[in-house]
Amino acid sequence: MLRGCIGTLEPKFVHTALPEYAVISALKDRRFKPISQTELQHLTCTVSLLKEFEEASHYLDWEIGVHGIIIEFRDADGRNYSATYLPEIAEEQKWNKEECIESLVRKSGYQGHVTTELKLSLKTTRYQSTLCSMTYREYEMTLRTSTRAGEQLDGANGTCQYSAS
Repeated sequence: MLRGCIGTLEPKFVHTALPEYAVISALKDRRFKPISQTELQHLTCTVSLLKEFEEASHYLDWEIGVHGIIIEFRDADGRNYSATYLPEIAEEQKWNKEECIESLVRKSGYQGHVTTELKLSLKTTRYQSTLCSMTYREYEMTLRTSTRAGEQLDGANGTCQYSAS
């Protein structure tokens, strides 16, 4: 069950952004009640590192399960809207591309009709991601190992591996 989901599309240094966004996601995502200390032992934290951003030629120029998408558009009143879904969202929700785009337009806060004209006006950026997941127990083991052996977590190639620094 999802308990928080916050991130940024801006380039950040992982070693400083990860602790910041972990706290924001756990305690300040207003869509969820803050995570309690008693929940920690049951949690798995997944981090999506976004990469390979490229402008799509059309709002349907992306692949479900491969690309995340960012849409940006302006309504008739000149208000700007934008929203993103990670690569796994459409597949998890069992959406086709059209359903995903319509949901993303709604996620942006737009409340008007989602017309073909609006969809054709979307600036669409596609990207991929590398996922790294860790349970709370694995995190505790990492702390003990790091303290003893001076090792650090290395997320190279989308895995959670230990490597000596």
